[in-house]
Amino acid sequence: MPKPTQELWTKIEEEFRTIWNFPNCIGAIDGKHVNIRAPWNSGSLYFNYKKYFSTVLLAVVDAKYKFIIVDIGAFGRNSDSGILNNSKFGQRLQNNTIGIPPNKRLPGMIEEMPLVFVGDEAFPLSEHIMRPYPGNQVSDNHDKKIFNYRLSRARRLVESAFGILTQKFEVFQKKIKMQPMHLDSMILACTCLHNYVRENDELENLELPSDSILQDIRSVDYHTMTNAMVIRETFKSYFISEHGAVPWQTEMIRRC
Repeated sequence: MPKPTQELWTKIEEEFRTIWNFPNCIGAIDGKHVNIRAPWNSGSLYFNYKKYFSTVLLAVVDAKYKFIIVDIGAFGRNSDSGILNNSKFGQRLQNNTIGIPPNKRLPGMIEEMPLVFVGDEAFPLSEHIMRPYPGNQVSDNHDKKIFNYRLSRARRLVESAFGILTQKFEVFQKKIKMQPMHLDSMILACTCLHNYVRENDELENLELPSDSILQDIRSVDYHTMTNAMVIRETFKSYFISEHGAVPWQTEMIRRC
């Protein structure tokens, strides 16, 4: 799995902009619990809130369902915020050392905006991570519903990638009986093979459910920053503008 560069991030942003109508997006991020047999002498370290033992696969996926960054091996008991903050990716994101290109304008807009990852409500809102508006702010707000729909449309790529991974590699369809020292290497190998298969796969824009041994991470540790909220508001305004709206978005939120 190659180390991300500014050239790679720029290519991913172009693909999210043209395929999924989300400019300035450079990846969809999510974490999944991988169901495992309790490791030797591990106590409750791997025992998660869903009452089974797991290790965590934290991943960033591009616009074509390929894994760009993976962090494997966090204890199942950890919260999502702790997993992100303690991962190499999270630390480098905080230190701004993962090679994210400079801010750029949204199409048709004047103000320059940072390039961002999209995640669900389990992730903290920050300058480079966009998450949905909370449900209590959305029910009577058309513009925020549009933003959540557009973000969800891009974010689902990582969920679908986990679903594809599970269907391609049957080892993920049952409890894995392997010690952590070998488990991490096996999961990493599967993500690399997944990317190789995707390079040669004719099925573009395939979306698959991720209801399997790979289970969602959820957290109640929410954190917001004023600057990040302004960035989210700017994306919201863009998605309802003549430059950023897509024809079907209003109809889609009416169905929700």
